[in-house]
Amino acid sequence: MKKALFIKLLFTIGTLLLFSCSATKYVPEDEYLLNTVKIVRDKDKTIADNAELYVKQQANSKWLNLYKPSLYIYSLSGRDTTKWINRTLRRMGEAPVIYNREKADDSRLNIQRMMQNEGFLHASVKLYAVPVKKKINQIDVYYYLKENQRYTIGEIDSRINDDIIAGIIKENESKTLLATGQYFSISNLDAERSRIVALLKDSGYYKFTKDMITFVADTAKYSLNVNLTMNILKNEENSQLFRRYTINKIVYVSEPNIFKNMAVQECDTMQWGIYTLLYNDKPYLRRSKLEDCTFVVPGEFYNLSNVNKTYNSFAQLSALRHTSLHMVEHPDTALLDCYIIFEKNKRYSAEAELEITNTKKDGVSNAFAVSMDNFFGNFGLTSSVAFSNRNLFRGSELLSFRLSWTWETIKGLSDYLRENFIEYDAELSLKSKGLFAPIIPAMKDIPSIVSLKYNSQRRPEYDRLNASASLSFVWNNTAHITHKLEIPGVNYIYVPWIDEEFKKNYLDSITNRKSILKYNYENLLITKLGYTFSYKSALDERLQKSSFSIRAAAESSGNLFGCIKGLFKNDIPYAQYVKGDFDITALVNVDNRNSLVFHTGVGIAYPYGNSTILPFEKRYFAGGANFMRGWMVRTLGPGNFKGKDKNIDYINQTGDVKLSCSIELRSYLFWKLYSALFVDVGNIWTLKNYAEQPGGQFDIKFYEDVAVSYGVGLRFKLDLFVLRIDAGMKAVNPAERGEKKYPIIRPNLSRDFALHFAVGYPF
Repeated sequence: MKKALFIKLLFTIGTLLLFSCSATKYVPEDEYLLNTVKIVRDKDKTIADNAELYVKQQANSKWLNLYKPSLYIYSLSGRDTTKWINRTLRRMGEAPVIYNREKADDSRLNIQRMMQNEGFLHASVKLYAVPVKKKINQIDVYYYLKENQRYTIGEIDSRINDDIIAGIIKENESKTLLATGQYFSISNLDAERSRIVALLKDSGYYKFTKDMITFVADTAKYSLNVNLTMNILKNEENSQLFRRYTINKIVYVSEPNIFKNMAVQECDTMQWGIYTLLYNDKPYLRRSKLEDCTFVVPGEFYNLSNVNKTYNSFAQLSALRHTSLHMVEHPDTALLDCYIIFEKNKRYSAEAELEITNTKKDGVSNAFAVSMDNFFGNFGLTSSVAFSNRNLFRGSELLSFRLSWTWETIKGLSDYLRENFIEYDAELSLKSKGLFAPIIPAMKDIPSIVSLKYNSQRRPEYDRLNASASLSFVWNNTAHITHKLEIPGVNYIYVPWIDEEFKKNYLDSITNRKSILKYNYENLLITKLGYTFSYKSALDERLQKSSFSIRAAAESSGNLFGCIKGLFKNDIPYAQYVKGDFDITALVNVDNRNSLVFHTGVGIAYPYGNSTILPFEKRYFAGGANFMRGWMVRTLGPGNFKGKDKNIDYINQTGDVKLSCSIELRSYLFWKLYSALFVDVGNIWTLKNYAEQPGGQFDIKFYEDVAVSYGVGLRFKLDLFVLRIDAGMKAVNPAERGEKKYPIIRPNLSRDFALHFAVGYPF
């Protein structure tokens, strides 16, 4: 309890220091600090939400719409900017926003124009600036939006004096974005112009621009209809923009400087018919790889979509640092030469890392949890070296090799001769597009990854070796959809040595813990066939819209080996199971400083045939930095199971079913610091009734075993990654009974608190 009082005292002192500073310290006498900006709508909420984007002056950022920590941090600084502490506080904080009448009036006009452009042709906006009572030199600004009636599109006509263009547009008129009865909107007109320009640029019109398309809007008296006429008019002055271009040839240039100095004939030229390669040394990429990545076709009309596909294809090549396409026009003709200029990436790279680790249980992730009464876990060191070749066979094949070594102390195992944990990891992988194209031509555009892994663990209780090989294919249907197919991967687990004391106490014991424990310390072969589907919608930052992502995965093991096991002389134990996971995450931007994130996940795995228990690596666990943050890693579940033996509970506290649901409010504080308030709900269960996991089976009353936790967090958003600290508290603990089941009523900091450190967001 002394620690709890100390933390509360520290928090109180920090709060007093932060908020005791005057918010108007740096506001001139005759000026006002902009306290709040409010937009009051008449009817249409969507218009009101978008109106905020057109306000030139926003008030200083607020945490949870209550406090302004960034402003208070700035106010902590002194006036002498030669002192580093004052400069640092100002960089971390946010200068006071001084109310500017001209900017406010410009904002009013911007909002009014936006509303008129969205069909509210008679909309009006009024501006009110009201000094805040009981707050010296502070002012609130109100924008009152009056929409009036909204206009719709009436008749739609067009005037096009180029027969070919008129025919192309006519063929694709079913894809138009405009329709009679639709709300009139300038943004829709602009989107239709963009659609037509993209259509024409895919049909050879290389120089055609949006400026060539105009709309005439006509409103009639006593009517809410707007009649539209689209004009695409060709004349003598703009006739070149109506020229339809054909690709003459493709020229690959291996260095940007060669293209810049092409007038100087210092480089060799290799002819490939309609393809040409300019280079000053041996070609960095082989011809077949260059042609496979090129979708611009000589002899066909210029096509912007093919140009973009070429850009994207070359951008995926790890051997290249940068790629650009240049179209060079033949004078007085409708021919284009396409120059594809690529800059080489470093072919070889090497890196070394050294990490200090602190873990609580065997098999935890890169995040770890600590409780208030036992902060220090098992300390260790991890060192690793990595090497990569980005262009192994001159086809941008990425070969990676990584070797790591881990040493860690292990506490609480005094009965064993060994006191340390030593682990070796080696991984070799090859990533390439079209690696299997000679066998299956249809796979020439699908990236494949071949991976070989070896892991050796030397613990006080046992030695464990794990060797695996896998082949996977990853491809995209669109920019938002990703598919991953893993062809039967092989994973063999070999346990050559088990400590006699551990074996006697747990594996050979007649207690009811025998089955699950023994299964996890036996040799095992896992053959996996898996498929993963991922979808991630694009977030429109300008309109502050929501985004969401979906991930669905399925895998099975043992079926293939079960069919061919008769070919092997020895009876090799192998795992059989099916497993499926589904996750969905939605992000809703409340405003430009606050966002709500929702996450829900369902997972189920079923052992069958040759297996009565899932392999340990395939079971679900709860507790930790990413799931149920009120618990430490692997300390929750399954169901209402309560572990008693800390040496082996990490194995028993696993399950076959996982249900999770989380909500997190993320808010900007100041500098690179963000806060989070979160609630996690969920648990894990077993499908079968295992004697060593009493209370862990999933049944119709599973809701009685649902756990709840809540907490706060900090996120440091750095340039390359996010550092995260989450402090979680148990709210409902299914492993307890009576009052102890609801620690939210009587929280105990030493019993119910968990602190997590991690890299990246939890979801």
